[in-house]
Order: sequence, then structure tokens, then C-alpha cells
Amino acid sequence: MKKILALTTAMTVVAFAASAETTLTVMSWGGAYGEAQTEGHVKPFIAKTGINTVMTDADNPAPVIKSQVEAGNVTIDVASVEYADAIRLCDEGLLEPIDAAALPAGADGTPAADDFLPGAVTECGVSTDVWANVFAYDSSKFPEGPTTAADFFDLEKFPGKRGLRKGAKAVLELALMGDGVPAAEVYDLLSTPEGLDRAFAKLDTIKKDVIWWEAGAQAPQLLADGEVAMTTAYNGRIFAAAINEGKPFQIVWDGQIYENEMYVVPKGAPNKDTAMQFIQFATSTEGLRGQAQHISYGPSRKSAMKEELIFKDGKTVMAPHLPTSPDNMKNALLTSADFWVDHDAELNERFNAWLAAN
Repeated sequence: MKKILALTTAMTVVAFAASAETTLTVMSWGGAYGEAQTEGHVKPFIAKTGINTVMTDADNPAPVIKSQVEAGNVTIDVASVEYADAIRLCDEGLLEPIDAAALPAGADGTPAADDFLPGAVTECGVSTDVWANVFAYDSSKFPEGPTTAADFFDLEKFPGKRGLRKGAKAVLELALMGDGVPAAEVYDLLSTPEGLDRAFAKLDTIKKDVIWWEAGAQAPQLLADGEVAMTTAYNGRIFAAAINEGKPFQIVWDGQIYENEMYVVPKGAPNKDTAMQFIQFATSTEGLRGQAQHISYGPSRKSAMKEELIFKDGKTVMAPHLPTSPDNMKNALLTSADFWVDHDAELNERFNAWLAAN
């Protein structure tokens, strides 16, 4: 018995030594989102495992993964990327496959395969949350609205500059919905030359009044500084500014464009096994609930929504602020990963040419 105890103790010491020597690097988007993942995933993972884990930021982790893997110099273990990027990077062989069977069951015992929302687990990625591109405005300047996607393009009724993310994705979709196209018909139309022409024509109507942003933190800052009257943004950024900083910002959910955010492991990650362990922890029922208590992105497991979610302030009920709330889904568009995997390069080339033209 003493020999077994001694052996167990020795193994424990070795395990702790290995944990102390390992530094797991997680790359995310910074700002309120990175903070939510730090508080909901990174800190609890350290507390549970003793593994040193650090969070690092990027405006978009996907290009960083691509450049590091292609250069054969990978320093990231886990990255948070958009759904279409997770599919594309996986297809290009730049990500490690993830064993879906290794994901833990829900806290209520539901097998992971049944607990995750449809599409939340792919060959190389696991969803951390459901987030949305929305647009928001300062309610102190527009007490009566806007209320629809069309209002974003109505410079006469709602005068002032507009903030838009600099890129084709989520901008072309909003343009069509702002031109009266129902969410369910957007991608069918965008797949045609006529649909693309219509989207760019709609953007032409506000082009001279647009201030373009690239990093997520820029959108609420533009609104706070009064540089724009309304802006597209990640819904969690607007929520954080309103709840944490008391900004009079209001989200318009009509025409929201939502998708899963994914944790992935770059091909050749220096701590691959530990990275997989982190993803299993972070995307458990508890991990997803932990993140959702810090930012208004919906958990991608059904079990994580079985109990009421309360924001970290202890009083704000999260349901009305989540993209997946029924009231917020009335004219919502699920981002088509297939569409953007197939058309991302060509549409961004056309977008950049349009942007450069007078």
C-alpha cells in the first residue's frame, strides 16, 4: 500500500511539474470578448488544472494562424475564429482535427452530440458561443428609433455618419436586408450577379457618409465619440458599453447576422494535447455558461440555457440581450459558412475595388 501511495504521489508531483512548465497560449479578439473568455475559460482552467494559460489578442486570429502554420513557426495553441474561417482553415489543412467523441456530456448528462446546437461542432472546431453583427445607435440622439435594417440606410430620416466593418462579409448581407430583402432570401440573391449589383448599389447610397472600422473595439468607440450616428458592431461590444459603462446605446436586432464563434487548434500547435484539454473544458456546460455571464453571446449547448443566465453584475438577466432570444430572431440571418468559404476572396476583391473607386 505504501509503495502504491508513493508511486501515486510521485506521479502527482510529475504532473504538477509538467503543468508548471507548460504555458498554453490562447488567441482571441481582445476587448470585452477577450475579457469574457479570460474570465469564463482561462482563469477557471488555470484554477482547475494548474496549467499556466495566457490570453493574447489579435484584430482577427485567422490570418495569424495561416501565416504561422505556413511559416512553420506556430506559437498559438488555441484560437478563437469565425465559423467560415474555421471551415476554410480546416479545408486548407491548417488546423488540427478535433475528436468530437472526446467532448464532455452536458451537465444534465446529455451526450455532447445531442447537447450542442446544430452546426456547433465541426471537424476542426467547437463553438464557444453564438454572436451577431448588429447595428446600434445612441438613444439620446434618436429617442424614436431606428428600428429596422432599412433605417440604417435612411440618411434623411436619421441623419449622420454610419460606421461599417471594412469588408464584404456581413456588409453585403445588411445592404440587401436594408433594401427590403427578407433574411431567408439573402444568400440566394447574393449568389447572383444581379443580387451583388443590388447590394453594392445600396451601399452606394451611404458610401460618402461611412466611417470604416476594422477592430471590434472601434465600433462602440466611434459611437461614444459621436463620430457616427449609428454603426454596425458585434452585439457583445455594444452590450458591454451599455451595461459596464452606462452608454445610452441601443441595439437594433432587425437584420442581425449571427454565427458560431469557434475554438480551433492550429496545425503544429506546441501544446496540442493540452489545447484539446482546454477546449473540452471551455466548451463544457459550465465553461459556456461562464463566458455568457460576462458577455451577451448565446451558449451553443442546450444544457447551458436550462437555468437562467445572470450577468456578472448579479442583476441583469441575459436572455433579452442574446442573439438567440426569440424576440431577437424575427428577421435574423444565419451566416452561410459555405457561401463565404466559396466567395470570400472574390467578394473582398470586388469590395476593395468598390471602396477605392470615387
